[in-house]
Amino acid sequence: MMVARALSADFLKMRRKGIWLLVILGSVGLLAMQGLNFGLRYDYLLQRYQDDPWAGLIGEIFSFVPIALFLGTTLIASQIANVEHGSNSWKQLLALPISRGAVFTAKYLLGIIALTASCLILSCGTVVLGLALKFNPDHIPYLTILKLSFVPFLAALPLFALELWLSLTFKNQALPITLGITAAIASLFAGNYPEWFPLAWPLLSFYGKASPALPVGGGIILAFIIYLAGMGQFRGKDVD
Repeated sequence: MMVARALSADFLKMRRKGIWLLVILGSVGLLAMQGLNFGLRYDYLLQRYQDDPWAGLIGEIFSFVPIALFLGTTLIASQIANVEHGSNSWKQLLALPISRGAVFTAKYLLGIIALTASCLILSCGTVVLGLALKFNPDHIPYLTILKLSFVPFLAALPLFALELWLSLTFKNQALPITLGITAAIASLFAGNYPEWFPLAWPLLSFYGKASPALPVGGGIILAFIIYLAGMGQFRGKDVD
């Protein structure tokens, strides 16, 4: 119940903070980039993917999904934390009759909801883009499109959990943002990393030779561990 109250309050705080604009722009920007890509090279790409244009579109979009996820989680975590940091309202917030654990959990859930909404926009937008490019509407691979949007997100959850923890801990956002940008750049080379390395999990969850259970399951479990560690530290931290 306390988590629900805190989450409701956070939703109200976020109305004018730009987080929902980030949610929309992240997915729409990715789709617009591929729309431009196909628009400029339509004949070439259609010939290249003539056996399955939908698979070609999904592959082109996915090539930017990991870096977009890492940047998106970084920015959303920072925006969530800055609501309290920017107004110096931590003391007032934590003086309310609500546990610190509920406050931390509500902010974590808010980020998950925002990222899930972005993934949903990407799924719907991919279908719309494919239809706009005149791909066969009878061959829409709905399950693959859902996998494109949501499976890498689950594999990338550890970075969000870490980014939110750091963003809530430090008023100066330089460290978490630098870490997030570094992770995003490093994700471009994910194909060279071992399977156990978390930065490789979004790529392996979609293109891995084995089942996506390892990167997805590993992402969920590691994110939960980081969430518990972050909540434990947040409960005992002195807040200015």
